[in-house]
Amino acid sequence: MIVRKLRLERGWSQEQLSELSGLSIRTVQRIERGQKASLESLKSLAAVFQIDLSELSGENEMSTETKLSTEEQQVIEHVRDIKAFYSHATSYALIVGALFILNFFVSPDYLWAKWVALGWGVGVVSHGLSVFEVFNLFGPNWERKQIEKRLGKNSKNDK
Repeated sequence: MIVRKLRLERGWSQEQLSELSGLSIRTVQRIERGQKASLESLKSLAAVFQIDLSELSGENEMSTETKLSTEEQQVIEHVRDIKAFYSHATSYALIVGALFILNFFVSPDYLWAKWVALGWGVGVVSHGLSVFEVFNLFGPNWERKQIEKRLGKNSKNDK
């Protein structure tokens, strides 16, 4: 929605927008997902963004599809991927740490938690390499070449 776009243009988090507008974080999240906002919420957001209320209130009548450019959508998707990786890495660290502690108390003679750490660690590293595009084997260039290759085959078959 336009609220998300305006927030991202200013580089604000949802928490910052919440503090500036006096709305709860949950309300900001609901509005950004396209749910109907009260007039008071819209007034508060319009004041924070320093725009006319009509620009925000007209948003509710529009479709819930976000009016973002392709580049903006790609950036948002990339940020979500990074967030998912950090969440994955945090879960890994906490759970594997707890398993090592459990391993120490249950069977200190055999370090079985290393196998969990190793197996899951491979997944975390793979996820990180994918998100941060360290090895971009199947990236945009590969996709473009494959599309061109297949389109070329189709056009030859059509003739």
